[in-house]
Amino acid sequence: MSDDLSWVPPGVDTGRANVARVYDYWLGGSHNFLADQDLARAIVAVVPSVREAARDNRAFLGRAVRFLAASGIRQFLDVGSGIPTEGNVHEIAGQATPGARVVYVDNDRVAVAHSRAILTGSADAAVMEADARDPAQILASETVRELIDFTQPVGLLLNMVLHFIDDPEDPWRIVATLRDALAPGSYLVLGHLTDENKPTVAHAAEKVYNRSVATNIHVRSRADILAFFDGFDLVDPGLVYIPHWRPDLPADVPADGSRSWALVGVGCRR
Repeated sequence: MSDDLSWVPPGVDTGRANVARVYDYWLGGSHNFLADQDLARAIVAVVPSVREAARDNRAFLGRAVRFLAASGIRQFLDVGSGIPTEGNVHEIAGQATPGARVVYVDNDRVAVAHSRAILTGSADAAVMEADARDPAQILASETVRELIDFTQPVGLLLNMVLHFIDDPEDPWRIVATLRDALAPGSYLVLGHLTDENKPTVAHAAEKVYNRSVATNIHVRSRADILAFFDGFDLVDPGLVYIPHWRPDLPADVPADGSRSWALVGVGCRR
């Protein structure tokens, strides 16, 4: 990335790898530092398909947002949104349904700073700095309440964020708290890393990541991920590997869908 670091918020440690910036590097973005690049390459050495998995995930997010828009959703709450890159939720939703409202939520100051810069002048999108571990704060936020009407259906996006929350912090409670604020007909879009197919490799990558990043990662089983959809009806094709969720073209589906290392699903609030 550029040597100009004037955009970096005060207090941000550019010498320690960061979740959002590592992901940005895999996507080919420019908002990352040497520490992020070193860790990203170290994980690629253990899991060579991780770059493709990151791109698969970004494509899934686009398909899911378009599906929600086609289902009548006009407002989106993206928790754990990360650093904005090509194909942001507000861009996709706005193209599908002009006037769609989006609130991004992230606890990373760099991600929030970039989001604010990109969203300058936008009346239909905003960002707030908050942690997914405190759903009550998110729901009560003035930023959220100004754009999201919880008496109407909402698209709740929890894509690739819950595996950063450990079991003792009860991520299932977090999802339930957010779910209970949603009107019937709302949707949950969720993606989560899994150890279902290759547990030895998955946990090896987990260890490499956790040695270098303050926010540890926790891969989970299919059963544990499915439990997040309590209170939602999964839409077809259910909980599947990323490339298998409503691909745009048959050619988009790789021979081994588990290369994504993640299960994704979309559920409708009962």
